[in-house]
Amino acid sequence: MAQQVLIVDDDPTQRRLLEGVVTKLGFRVVQATGGQEGLEILDSAAGKDTSVVLLDLKMPDMDGLGVLEQLRPQRPTLPVIVLTAQGGIETVVNAMRAGADDFIVKPASPERVRVSIQNALKLTALSGEVSRLRKTTSGEFGFGDLIGESAAMHETVALGERAAQSNIPILITGESGVGKEVVARAIQGASDRAGKPFVTVNCGALPENLIESILFGHEKGAFTGAHAKHTGKFQEANGGTLFLDEIGELRPDMQVKLLRALQEGEVDPVGSKRPVKVDIRLISATNKDLEQLVRANEFREDLFYRLNVFPVHIPALHQRKDDVPLLIDHFIGRFTVEEGKKIVGIDAAAMEMLRQYNWPGNIRQLENTVYRAVVLCDGDALSIRDFPQIAHSLEIELPPLDETPRETLALPETAEAQKSRPSLEDVPLLEPVCEADLKGHIRALEGDGHLRSLDEVESEMIRLAIDRYAGHMSEVARRLGIGRSTLYRKVRELGLDPKAEAS
Repeated sequence: MAQQVLIVDDDPTQRRLLEGVVTKLGFRVVQATGGQEGLEILDSAAGKDTSVVLLDLKMPDMDGLGVLEQLRPQRPTLPVIVLTAQGGIETVVNAMRAGADDFIVKPASPERVRVSIQNALKLTALSGEVSRLRKTTSGEFGFGDLIGESAAMHETVALGERAAQSNIPILITGESGVGKEVVARAIQGASDRAGKPFVTVNCGALPENLIESILFGHEKGAFTGAHAKHTGKFQEANGGTLFLDEIGELRPDMQVKLLRALQEGEVDPVGSKRPVKVDIRLISATNKDLEQLVRANEFREDLFYRLNVFPVHIPALHQRKDDVPLLIDHFIGRFTVEEGKKIVGIDAAAMEMLRQYNWPGNIRQLENTVYRAVVLCDGDALSIRDFPQIAHSLEIELPPLDETPRETLALPETAEAQKSRPSLEDVPLLEPVCEADLKGHIRALEGDGHLRSLDEVESEMIRLAIDRYAGHMSEVARRLGIGRSTLYRKVRELGLDPKAEAS
Protein backbone atom coordinates (compact mmCIF):
# COMPACT_ATOMS: atom_id res chain seq x y z
CA MET A 1 0.00 0.00 0.00
CA ALA A 2 1.39 3.37 -1.01
CA GLN A 3 1.81 5.87 1.78
CA GLN A 4 -0.68 8.71 2.03
CA VAL A 5 0.08 12.43 1.71
CA LEU A 6 -2.36 15.12 2.81
CA ILE A 7 -2.21 18.35 0.77
CA VAL A 8 -3.70 21.37 2.58
CA ASP A 9 -3.93 24.43 0.31
CA ASP A 10 -6.72 26.89 -0.56
CA ASP A 11 -5.42 27.36 -4.11
CA PRO A 12 -6.94 24.69 -6.42
CA THR A 13 -4.18 25.15 -9.01
CA GLN A 14 -1.46 24.49 -6.44
CA ARG A 15 -3.35 21.47 -5.12
CA ARG A 16 -3.63 20.06 -8.64
CA LEU A 17 0.06 20.56 -9.38
CA LEU A 18 1.17 19.10 -6.05
CA GLU A 19 -1.20 16.16 -6.47
CA GLY A 20 0.35 15.40 -9.85
CA VAL A 21 3.87 15.51 -8.44
CA VAL A 22 3.06 13.44 -5.34
CA THR A 23 1.03 10.87 -7.32
CA LYS A 24 3.89 10.39 -9.79
CA LEU A 25 6.14 9.68 -6.81
CA GLY A 26 3.91 6.74 -5.88
CA PHE A 27 1.93 8.23 -2.97
CA ARG A 28 -1.80 8.28 -2.38
CA VAL A 29 -3.18 11.81 -2.08
CA VAL A 30 -5.90 13.35 0.07
CA GLN A 31 -6.73 17.03 -0.37
CA ALA A 32 -8.08 19.71 1.96
CA THR A 33 -9.13 23.20 0.83
CA GLY A 34 -8.27 24.85 4.14
CA GLY A 35 -6.70 24.45 7.55
CA GLN A 36 -9.86 23.49 9.40
CA GLU A 37 -10.78 20.86 6.81
CA GLY A 38 -7.25 19.49 7.02
CA LEU A 39 -7.54 19.04 10.79
CA GLU A 40 -10.91 17.32 10.37
CA ILE A 41 -9.43 14.89 7.85
CA LEU A 42 -6.54 14.08 10.19
CA ASP A 43 -9.04 13.41 13.01
CA SER A 44 -11.05 11.03 10.80
CA ALA A 45 -10.40 7.35 10.11
CA ALA A 46 -8.94 8.20 6.68
CA GLY A 47 -6.50 10.66 8.24
CA LYS A 48 -4.93 8.06 10.50
CA ASP A 49 -3.08 6.62 7.49
CA THR A 50 -1.48 9.98 6.62
CA SER A 51 2.31 9.78 6.51
CA VAL A 52 3.17 13.36 5.47
CA VAL A 53 1.33 16.69 5.35
CA LEU A 54 2.06 19.36 2.71
CA LEU A 55 0.74 22.52 4.35
CA ASP A 56 0.27 25.95 2.80
CA LEU A 57 1.23 28.71 5.22
CA LYS A 58 -1.20 31.42 4.03
CA MET A 59 -4.87 30.41 4.01
CA PRO A 60 -8.00 32.48 4.73
CA ASP A 61 -9.87 30.37 7.31
CA MET A 62 -6.93 29.04 9.35
CA ASP A 63 -3.31 29.59 8.36
CA GLY A 64 -0.56 26.99 8.52
CA LEU A 65 0.74 28.17 11.88
CA GLY A 66 -2.74 27.70 13.36
CA VAL A 67 -2.92 24.18 11.95
CA LEU A 68 0.48 23.32 13.43
CA GLU A 69 -0.53 24.72 16.80
CA GLN A 70 -3.51 22.35 17.01
CA LEU A 71 -1.88 19.41 15.23
CA ARG A 72 1.35 19.04 17.19
CA PRO A 73 -0.21 18.05 20.57
CA GLN A 74 -2.29 15.35 18.84
CA ARG A 75 0.20 14.04 16.24
CA PRO A 76 3.66 15.07 17.46
CA THR A 77 5.55 12.69 15.13
CA LEU A 78 3.60 13.38 11.91
CA PRO A 79 5.95 15.09 9.39
CA VAL A 80 4.66 18.48 8.17
CA ILE A 81 6.23 20.28 5.21
CA VAL A 82 5.26 23.93 4.94
CA LEU A 83 4.92 25.64 1.53
CA THR A 84 4.71 29.40 1.04
CA ALA A 85 5.53 32.08 -1.49
CA GLN A 86 7.18 34.16 1.22
CA GLY A 87 10.60 32.72 2.00
CA GLY A 88 11.88 35.27 4.49
CA ILE A 89 13.99 34.25 7.48
CA GLU A 90 11.32 35.30 9.96
CA THR A 91 8.69 33.20 8.18
CA VAL A 92 10.96 30.14 8.19
CA VAL A 93 11.82 30.55 11.88
CA ASN A 94 8.16 30.92 12.87
CA ALA A 95 7.18 27.81 10.91
CA MET A 96 9.98 25.71 12.40
CA ARG A 97 9.18 26.89 15.91
CA ALA A 98 5.56 25.90 15.36
CA GLY A 99 6.65 22.34 14.53
CA ALA A 100 7.27 22.21 10.77
CA ASP A 101 9.77 19.59 9.64
CA ASP A 102 10.75 21.31 6.40
CA PHE A 103 10.10 24.51 4.46
CA ILE A 104 9.62 24.85 0.69
CA VAL A 105 9.34 28.14 -1.16
CA LYS A 106 6.81 28.23 -4.03
CA PRO A 107 6.96 27.48 -6.88
CA ALA A 108 8.31 24.11 -5.74
CA SER A 109 10.13 21.88 -8.19
CA PRO A 110 9.11 18.21 -8.28
CA GLU A 111 12.63 17.21 -7.21
CA ARG A 112 12.50 19.50 -4.18
CA VAL A 113 9.12 18.07 -3.15
CA ARG A 114 10.38 14.50 -3.63
CA VAL A 115 13.53 15.03 -1.58
CA SER A 116 11.63 16.77 1.21
CA ILE A 117 9.03 14.00 1.46
CA GLN A 118 11.62 11.23 1.36
CA ASN A 119 13.75 12.93 4.02
CA ALA A 120 10.71 13.40 6.26
CA LEU A 121 9.70 9.74 5.91
CA LYS A 122 13.26 8.57 6.48
CA LEU A 123 13.54 10.64 9.64
CA THR A 124 10.18 9.35 10.89
CA ALA A 125 11.18 5.73 10.24
CA LEU A 126 14.52 6.25 11.94
CA SER A 127 12.89 7.89 14.97
CA GLY A 128 10.38 5.04 15.18
CA GLU A 129 13.11 2.42 15.03
CA VAL A 130 15.13 4.19 17.72
CA SER A 131 12.04 4.45 19.91
CA ARG A 132 11.25 0.76 19.39
CA LEU A 133 14.78 -0.29 20.26
CA ARG A 134 14.81 1.97 23.31
CA LYS A 135 11.54 0.49 24.56
CA THR A 136 12.76 -3.04 23.88
CA THR A 137 16.02 -2.43 25.74
CA SER A 138 14.37 -0.71 28.69
CA GLY A 139 11.56 -3.28 29.00
CA GLU A 140 8.85 -0.71 28.19
CA PHE A 141 7.72 -2.27 24.90
CA GLY A 142 3.92 -2.49 25.14
CA PHE A 143 0.85 -3.65 23.26
CA GLY A 144 0.54 -0.24 21.63
CA ASP A 145 3.81 -0.98 19.81
CA LEU A 146 2.47 -4.16 18.21
CA ILE A 147 1.52 -4.00 14.54
CA GLY A 148 -1.85 -5.53 13.76
CA GLU A 149 -5.48 -4.49 13.42
CA SER A 150 -7.08 -7.82 12.48
CA ALA A 151 -9.79 -9.40 14.63
CA ALA A 152 -7.54 -12.39 15.38
CA MET A 153 -4.77 -10.10 16.63
CA HIS A 154 -7.20 -8.05 18.72
CA GLU A 155 -8.20 -11.26 20.52
CA THR A 156 -4.57 -12.11 21.23
CA VAL A 157 -3.88 -8.60 22.53
CA ALA A 158 -6.95 -8.72 24.77
CA LEU A 159 -5.75 -11.98 26.35
CA GLY A 160 -2.23 -10.61 26.77
CA GLU A 161 -3.46 -7.44 28.45
CA ARG A 162 -5.49 -9.47 30.94
CA ALA A 163 -2.53 -11.76 31.64
CA ALA A 164 -0.27 -8.77 32.24
CA GLN A 165 -2.30 -7.69 35.25
CA SER A 166 -0.97 -10.55 37.40
CA ASN A 167 2.13 -12.73 37.77
CA ILE A 168 0.38 -15.82 36.44
CA PRO A 169 2.61 -18.15 34.34
CA ILE A 170 1.87 -17.74 30.63
CA LEU A 171 2.35 -20.20 27.77
CA ILE A 172 2.45 -18.56 24.33
CA THR A 173 1.76 -20.90 21.43
CA GLY A 174 1.94 -20.39 17.70
CA GLU A 175 3.84 -21.34 14.58
CA SER A 176 7.49 -20.43 14.17
CA GLY A 177 7.93 -16.82 13.13
CA VAL A 178 4.63 -15.39 14.38
CA GLY A 179 6.29 -13.13 16.96
CA LYS A 180 5.99 -14.96 20.26
CA GLU A 181 8.88 -13.09 21.86
CA VAL A 182 7.44 -9.74 20.74
CA VAL A 183 4.15 -10.55 22.47
CA ALA A 184 6.04 -11.69 25.57
CA ARG A 185 7.84 -8.33 25.71
CA ALA A 186 4.52 -6.53 25.31
CA ILE A 187 3.09 -8.50 28.25
CA GLN A 188 5.99 -7.42 30.43
CA GLY A 189 5.72 -3.82 29.23
CA ALA A 190 2.05 -3.75 30.25
CA SER A 191 2.71 -5.30 33.69
CA ASP A 192 4.07 -3.90 36.93
CA ARG A 193 7.46 -5.37 35.94
CA ALA A 194 7.86 -2.90 33.06
CA GLY A 195 11.40 -1.56 32.97
CA LYS A 196 12.72 -4.59 34.86
CA PRO A 197 15.02 -7.26 33.33
CA PHE A 198 13.65 -9.31 30.45
CA VAL A 199 15.87 -12.38 29.97
CA THR A 200 15.40 -14.67 26.98
CA VAL A 201 16.49 -18.30 26.85
CA ASN A 202 16.12 -20.43 23.73
CA CYS A 203 15.82 -23.91 25.18
CA GLY A 204 16.48 -25.50 21.80
CA ALA A 205 19.88 -23.81 21.48
CA LEU A 206 21.34 -24.69 24.91
CA PRO A 207 24.42 -27.00 24.87
CA GLU A 208 23.45 -30.22 26.63
CA ASN A 209 26.41 -30.18 29.03
CA LEU A 210 25.83 -26.54 30.03
CA ILE A 211 22.04 -26.32 30.34
CA GLU A 212 22.02 -26.46 34.14
CA SER A 213 24.83 -23.93 34.45
CA ILE A 214 23.22 -21.51 32.01
CA LEU A 215 19.81 -21.66 33.67
CA PHE A 216 20.77 -21.89 37.34
CA GLY A 217 24.38 -20.69 37.44
CA HIS A 218 27.47 -22.27 39.04
CA GLU A 219 30.09 -21.59 41.66
CA LYS A 220 33.79 -21.17 40.98
CA GLY A 221 35.47 -24.57 40.67
CA ALA A 222 32.17 -26.45 40.43
CA PHE A 223 33.45 -28.33 37.37
CA THR A 224 36.39 -28.32 34.98
CA GLY A 225 36.57 -24.94 33.31
CA ALA A 226 34.50 -23.12 35.95
CA HIS A 227 37.16 -20.49 36.64
CA ALA A 228 34.72 -17.95 38.04
CA LYS A 229 31.28 -17.76 39.57
CA HIS A 230 28.48 -17.54 37.02
CA THR A 231 25.02 -16.07 37.59
CA GLY A 232 22.38 -18.12 35.78
CA LYS A 233 19.47 -16.84 33.74
CA PHE A 234 17.04 -17.21 36.64
CA GLN A 235 19.09 -14.87 38.80
CA GLU A 236 19.64 -12.46 35.90
CA ALA A 237 15.86 -12.18 35.56
CA ASN A 238 15.31 -11.64 39.29
CA GLY A 239 12.62 -8.97 39.72
CA GLY A 240 11.70 -9.14 36.04
CA THR A 241 10.61 -11.67 33.43
CA LEU A 242 12.19 -14.93 32.27
CA PHE A 243 11.15 -15.92 28.75
CA LEU A 244 11.77 -19.60 27.94
CA ASP A 245 11.43 -19.95 24.18
CA GLU A 246 10.94 -23.37 22.54
CA ILE A 247 10.25 -24.92 25.95
CA GLY A 248 9.29 -28.20 24.25
CA GLU A 249 12.96 -28.76 23.36
CA LEU A 250 14.09 -28.95 27.01
CA ARG A 251 15.52 -32.36 27.89
CA PRO A 252 13.70 -34.47 30.54
CA ASP A 253 16.20 -34.17 33.42
CA MET A 254 16.18 -30.37 33.11
CA GLN A 255 12.37 -30.42 33.10
CA VAL A 256 12.51 -31.86 36.64
CA LYS A 257 14.86 -29.14 37.90
CA LEU A 258 12.83 -26.42 36.15
CA LEU A 259 9.67 -27.69 37.82
CA ARG A 260 11.29 -27.50 41.25
CA ALA A 261 12.59 -23.99 40.62
CA LEU A 262 9.11 -22.83 39.64
CA GLN A 263 7.42 -24.53 42.60
CA GLU A 264 9.88 -23.38 45.25
CA GLY A 265 10.84 -20.01 43.80
CA GLU A 266 14.52 -20.85 44.21
CA VAL A 267 17.39 -22.33 42.21
CA ASP A 268 20.37 -24.50 43.07
CA PRO A 269 23.52 -23.23 41.29
CA VAL A 270 25.95 -26.01 40.37
CA GLY A 271 28.42 -26.46 43.22
CA SER A 272 26.47 -24.25 45.64
CA LYS A 273 25.76 -25.41 49.21
CA ARG A 274 22.48 -23.54 49.52
CA PRO A 275 19.64 -22.56 47.18
CA VAL A 276 19.13 -18.97 46.00
CA LYS A 277 15.72 -17.29 46.13
CA VAL A 278 14.50 -15.72 42.87
CA ASP A 279 11.47 -13.58 42.02
CA ILE A 280 10.60 -13.99 38.36
CA ARG A 281 7.63 -13.75 36.04
CA LEU A 282 7.74 -16.84 33.80
CA ILE A 283 6.58 -16.70 30.19
CA SER A 284 7.10 -19.81 28.06
CA ALA A 285 6.64 -20.28 24.33
CA THR A 286 6.51 -23.20 21.95
CA ASN A 287 5.60 -24.01 18.36
CA LYS A 288 4.94 -27.63 19.31
CA ASP A 289 1.82 -29.33 20.67
CA LEU A 290 2.87 -29.90 24.29
CA GLU A 291 -0.21 -32.00 25.01
CA GLN A 292 0.84 -34.37 22.24
CA LEU A 293 4.37 -34.48 23.71
CA VAL A 294 2.88 -35.30 27.12
CA ARG A 295 0.91 -38.18 25.64
CA ALA A 296 4.09 -39.42 23.97
CA ASN A 297 5.96 -39.22 27.33
CA GLU A 298 8.36 -36.64 25.85
CA PHE A 299 7.29 -33.83 28.19
CA ARG A 300 6.45 -34.00 31.87
CA GLU A 301 2.74 -33.71 32.55
CA ASP A 302 3.22 -31.89 35.89
CA LEU A 303 5.50 -29.31 34.26
CA PHE A 304 3.01 -28.82 31.44
CA TYR A 305 0.26 -27.94 33.92
CA ARG A 306 2.64 -25.62 35.75
CA LEU A 307 3.44 -23.74 32.51
CA ASN A 308 0.03 -23.82 30.86
CA VAL A 309 -1.82 -21.81 33.50
CA PHE A 310 -2.75 -18.99 31.09
CA PRO A 311 -2.37 -19.97 27.41
CA VAL A 312 -2.12 -17.23 24.77
CA HIS A 313 -2.26 -18.29 21.14
CA ILE A 314 -0.84 -16.15 18.32
CA PRO A 315 -2.54 -16.81 14.97
CA ALA A 316 -0.49 -17.55 11.88
CA LEU A 317 -0.07 -14.73 9.38
CA HIS A 318 -2.34 -16.40 6.82
CA GLN A 319 -5.11 -16.19 9.43
CA ARG A 320 -4.77 -12.40 9.72
CA LYS A 321 -4.02 -11.20 6.22
CA ASP A 322 -5.47 -7.77 7.06
CA ASP A 323 -2.24 -7.17 8.97
CA VAL A 324 0.00 -7.87 5.96
CA PRO A 325 -0.17 -4.31 4.50
CA LEU A 326 0.60 -2.77 7.90
CA LEU A 327 3.59 -5.05 8.41
CA ILE A 328 4.86 -4.40 4.88
CA ASP A 329 4.69 -0.63 5.37
CA HIS A 330 6.54 -0.98 8.67
CA PHE A 331 9.31 -3.11 7.18
CA ILE A 332 9.66 -0.87 4.10
CA GLY A 333 10.15 2.17 6.33
CA ARG A 334 12.65 0.35 8.51
CA PHE A 335 14.77 -1.21 5.77
CA THR A 336 14.67 1.90 3.58
CA VAL A 337 16.43 3.74 6.38
CA GLU A 338 18.90 0.94 7.03
CA GLU A 339 19.82 0.56 3.35
CA GLY A 340 19.76 4.28 2.51
CA LYS A 341 17.18 3.74 -0.25
CA LYS A 342 14.59 6.24 -1.54
CA ILE A 343 11.60 3.92 -1.63
CA VAL A 344 8.23 5.46 -0.78
CA GLY A 345 6.02 2.35 -0.69
CA ILE A 346 4.73 -0.55 -2.77
CA ASP A 347 2.46 -0.55 -5.79
CA ALA A 348 -1.05 -2.00 -5.69
CA ALA A 349 -0.30 -5.07 -7.82
CA ALA A 350 2.62 -6.15 -5.62
CA MET A 351 0.62 -5.54 -2.45
CA GLU A 352 -2.25 -7.67 -3.71
CA MET A 353 0.17 -10.45 -4.64
CA LEU A 354 1.69 -10.43 -1.13
CA ARG A 355 -1.80 -10.52 0.40
CA GLN A 356 -2.62 -13.64 -1.61
CA TYR A 357 0.49 -15.51 -0.47
CA ASN A 358 0.07 -17.83 2.54
CA TRP A 359 3.39 -17.01 4.29
CA PRO A 360 4.31 -20.41 5.78
CA GLY A 361 7.24 -18.72 7.56
CA ASN A 362 4.90 -16.07 8.97
CA ILE A 363 6.19 -12.62 9.95
CA ARG A 364 9.83 -13.71 9.90
CA GLN A 365 9.48 -14.75 6.25
CA LEU A 366 7.60 -11.55 5.37
CA GLU A 367 10.29 -9.44 7.03
CA ASN A 368 13.13 -11.11 5.13
CA THR A 369 11.17 -11.00 1.86
CA VAL A 370 10.62 -7.24 2.14
CA TYR A 371 14.27 -6.77 3.12
CA ARG A 372 15.41 -8.54 -0.05
CA ALA A 373 12.96 -6.54 -2.17
CA VAL A 374 14.19 -3.23 -0.75
CA VAL A 375 17.78 -4.19 -1.59
CA LEU A 376 16.79 -5.22 -5.14
CA CYS A 377 14.53 -2.25 -5.90
CA ASP A 378 15.89 0.39 -8.28
CA GLY A 379 12.75 2.53 -8.40
CA ASP A 380 10.68 4.65 -6.06
CA ALA A 381 8.25 1.86 -5.09
CA LEU A 382 8.41 -1.92 -4.73
CA SER A 383 6.82 -3.82 -7.59
CA ILE A 384 6.08 -7.43 -8.50
CA ARG A 385 9.52 -7.67 -10.11
CA ASP A 386 11.12 -7.16 -6.69
CA PHE A 387 9.41 -10.36 -5.37
CA PRO A 388 10.39 -13.00 -7.98
CA GLN A 389 10.16 -15.95 -5.59
CA ILE A 390 6.66 -15.05 -4.40
CA ALA A 391 5.52 -14.42 -7.98
CA HIS A 392 6.92 -17.82 -9.05
CA SER A 393 5.19 -19.55 -6.14
CA LEU A 394 1.83 -18.02 -7.13
CA GLU A 395 2.53 -18.69 -10.84
CA ILE A 396 2.38 -14.97 -11.63
CA GLU A 397 4.31 -13.95 -14.73
CA LEU A 398 6.75 -11.15 -14.10
CA PRO A 399 6.10 -8.06 -16.25
CA PRO A 400 8.75 -7.16 -18.84
CA LEU A 401 11.62 -5.19 -17.39
CA ASP A 402 10.79 -1.49 -17.42
CA GLU A 403 7.95 -2.01 -19.88
CA THR A 404 6.72 1.52 -19.30
CA PRO A 405 9.33 4.15 -18.49
CA ARG A 406 8.49 6.24 -15.48
CA GLU A 407 7.90 9.93 -16.15
CA THR A 408 8.12 12.69 -13.59
CA LEU A 409 5.47 15.40 -13.71
CA ALA A 410 7.17 18.79 -13.90
CA LEU A 411 5.71 22.06 -12.75
CA PRO A 412 5.25 24.72 -15.47
CA GLU A 413 8.55 26.09 -16.76
CA THR A 414 9.27 29.76 -16.82
CA ALA A 415 9.40 31.55 -20.19
CA GLU A 416 13.17 31.90 -19.85
CA ALA A 417 13.60 28.18 -19.24
CA GLN A 418 11.45 27.32 -22.24
CA LYS A 419 13.55 29.57 -24.48
CA SER A 420 16.85 28.15 -23.20
CA ARG A 421 15.79 24.49 -23.55
CA PRO A 422 16.95 23.17 -26.95
CA SER A 423 14.36 21.55 -29.20
CA LEU A 424 14.93 17.98 -30.25
CA GLU A 425 14.33 19.05 -33.84
CA ASP A 426 17.39 21.31 -33.60
CA VAL A 427 19.71 18.47 -32.57
CA PRO A 428 21.94 17.49 -35.52
CA LEU A 429 22.08 13.89 -36.66
CA LEU A 430 25.09 11.82 -35.69
CA GLU A 431 27.70 10.83 -38.16
CA PRO A 432 27.59 7.14 -39.08
CA VAL A 433 28.89 4.92 -36.26
CA CYS A 434 29.64 1.95 -38.50
CA GLU A 435 31.27 1.24 -41.80
CA ALA A 436 27.91 0.80 -43.55
CA ASP A 437 26.26 3.59 -45.51
CA LEU A 438 23.11 3.72 -43.34
CA LYS A 439 23.33 6.32 -40.58
CA GLY A 440 22.66 5.27 -37.00
CA HIS A 441 23.19 1.54 -37.53
CA ILE A 442 25.20 -0.33 -34.91
CA ARG A 443 27.86 -2.69 -36.20
CA ALA A 444 26.97 -6.27 -35.17
CA LEU A 445 30.13 -8.04 -36.37
CA GLU A 446 33.79 -7.72 -35.52
CA GLY A 447 36.40 -7.35 -38.24
CA ASP A 448 37.04 -11.10 -38.18
CA GLY A 449 33.34 -11.81 -38.79
CA HIS A 450 32.44 -12.88 -35.24
CA LEU A 451 29.57 -11.28 -33.31
CA ARG A 452 30.33 -8.41 -30.97
CA SER A 453 29.36 -8.85 -27.29
CA LEU A 454 26.00 -7.57 -26.04
CA ASP A 455 27.78 -5.24 -23.60
CA GLU A 456 29.63 -3.56 -26.45
CA VAL A 457 26.49 -3.17 -28.56
CA GLU A 458 24.47 -1.90 -25.58
CA SER A 459 27.17 0.62 -24.65
CA GLU A 460 27.31 1.91 -28.21
CA MET A 461 23.51 2.14 -28.42
CA ILE A 462 23.29 4.14 -25.19
CA ARG A 463 26.07 6.48 -26.35
CA LEU A 464 24.26 6.96 -29.63
CA ALA A 465 20.94 7.73 -27.91
CA ILE A 466 22.48 10.21 -25.45
CA ASP A 467 24.21 12.04 -28.30
CA ARG A 468 21.17 11.89 -30.59
CA TYR A 469 18.84 13.43 -28.00
CA ALA A 470 21.33 15.92 -26.56
CA GLY A 471 21.48 14.33 -23.10
CA HIS A 472 17.70 14.49 -22.43
CA MET A 473 17.61 11.36 -20.30
CA SER A 474 13.79 11.07 -20.19
CA GLU A 475 13.69 11.07 -23.99
CA VAL A 476 16.64 8.68 -24.16
CA ALA A 477 14.89 6.23 -21.81
CA ARG A 478 11.63 6.51 -23.74
CA ARG A 479 13.30 5.88 -27.11
CA LEU A 480 15.29 2.94 -25.75
CA GLY A 481 12.17 1.50 -24.10
CA ILE A 482 13.64 1.30 -20.60
CA GLY A 483 12.96 3.11 -17.32
CA ARG A 484 15.01 6.12 -16.33
CA SER A 485 16.28 4.40 -13.19
CA THR A 486 17.55 1.51 -15.31
CA LEU A 487 19.12 3.94 -17.78
CA TYR A 488 21.01 5.78 -15.03
CA ARG A 489 22.18 2.47 -13.58
CA LYS A 490 23.51 1.31 -16.95
CA VAL A 491 25.21 4.68 -17.48
CA ARG A 492 26.98 4.25 -14.14
CA GLU A 493 27.96 0.67 -14.90
CA LEU A 494 29.38 1.68 -18.29
CA GLY A 495 31.22 4.63 -16.77
CA LEU A 496 29.56 7.10 -19.16
CA ASP A 497 29.26 10.85 -18.63
CA PRO A 498 25.92 11.97 -20.17
CA LYS A 499 27.09 15.59 -20.43
CA ALA A 500 30.29 14.59 -22.19
CA GLU A 501 28.49 12.13 -24.48
CA ALA A 502 25.94 14.81 -25.47
CA SER A 503 28.57 17.45 -26.20
